[in-house]
Amino acid sequence: MSTPTEKLSAYGVSIWLDDLSRERITSGNLTELISSRNVTGVTTNPTIFQGAIGGGGHAYADQIAQLAAQGASVDDAIFAATTDDVRDAADIFRPVYDATGGVDGRVSIEVSPDLAHDTEGTIAQAKELWATVGRPNVHIKIPATKAGLPAITAVLAEGISVNVTLIFSLERYAEVIDAYLSGIEKAQADGKDISQIHSVASFFVSRVDTEVDKRLTAIGTDEAAALKSLAGVANARLAYELYEKEFASSRAKALTDAGAHPQRPLWASTGVKDPSLPDTLYVTELVAPGTVNTMPEKTLEATFDHGEIAGDAVTGTYEAAHKVFADLAQVGVDFADVTQVLEDEGVDKFIASWHDLQATVRAALEKAPEVSR
Repeated sequence: MSTPTEKLSAYGVSIWLDDLSRERITSGNLTELISSRNVTGVTTNPTIFQGAIGGGGHAYADQIAQLAAQGASVDDAIFAATTDDVRDAADIFRPVYDATGGVDGRVSIEVSPDLAHDTEGTIAQAKELWATVGRPNVHIKIPATKAGLPAITAVLAEGISVNVTLIFSLERYAEVIDAYLSGIEKAQADGKDISQIHSVASFFVSRVDTEVDKRLTAIGTDEAAALKSLAGVANARLAYELYEKEFASSRAKALTDAGAHPQRPLWASTGVKDPSLPDTLYVTELVAPGTVNTMPEKTLEATFDHGEIAGDAVTGTYEAAHKVFADLAQVGVDFADVTQVLEDEGVDKFIASWHDLQATVRAALEKAPEVSR
C-alpha cells in the first residue's frame, strides 16, 4: 500500500518541510524524513531560525562562543549560523537534487526582513547569501513586496534561483510571474544557462482563511457564515489557474522551449489554524501536478498518518472558486484589503521574529565564555 506522502509525490506534488534546525541536521532526522516521508526540500524563514537558535541553543553554543571570541557582530553571527545550517541541509538534499535534475532537493534561505522595502539591499544580500552558502540547490527567498519585484528579476538575471515568498493576491502573483519571466529573459540575453535557474512562487493559504473568517464573523449573517474557511483554498486554486494560463503563453513558451523551467506554485502556510477544520485540509484540497506543498512537521505527520489523497483536486474547480469570491464580495468582504493587510502583517511578523532572533543571539554572544587572547 502506498502511503499518503507517496501518493502526493506520484500526483506531482513535491513535499518540502517548513522547518530547519541544526539538531534536525545532526541527529539524522532530515535524512530520515527524506526516506520515510518523501520530503524533497526544506524552507526556512526568520521565525523558524528564531525557534531553532532560541529553543535549541546548545546546538549552536560552540559556534556562538567562537564567533564571540572573534568579536563577531550580532548580524554576522546570525549570517554564519544560518548559512552553515542551510549549506549542511543542502548537502543532505544533494542526492534528491541530482535525481530530479535540480527541480527538488532545494533548501531556501531568506534575505533579512528589514530589507522588505529595499530593492538594492535585497539584491546585494541575495548575492551574498548565494555566494556564502555556495551550493547550487539553494533558493534565496525574496518577499513579493513592491520593492521585492524588481529584486526578484535582478537576482534571477544573475543566475540565482529564487523562492518568492509572501504572495497573497492573484494581482501580485501575476506581477511575480512577470518578474520571473523578465529575470529569465535577462539571464538568457546575458548568455547564462537558463536551464540551471529555478524558482517557486510561495502562495500563502491558511492566513487567508484566518483573516477572511474573522471578517465573516463580524458580518454575522447566515450568508457570511456559509462562506467560512473557503477563501484560502479557492484563492490558491485560482492561483493555479493563473499559473496554467501564464505558462502556456507565447512569452513563457519561448523560454521553456529554450530550456527554462516554469516557476512552480508553492503552497505555504499550510498548517490548519482552525481546530474545527480537517488538519490536512490545505494538503488534500490542493493536490495538483507541478506544485510544492511546504508543511510544518505536524501537518506532514498528519498527512502521512491519515491524509486522503485522491488525485488532482485543483484542475476543474476554477468556476466554483471564482464563485466563492463573488459571494464574498456580495456579503461585504473587501478581498483586496484582506490581501494588503496580510502582506503588511506577514512582513511585520518576520521583522519581529528577526529582531527576536537578534536579541537571542546578542544575549548568547554576551554570555559566551571569554577566550583568552
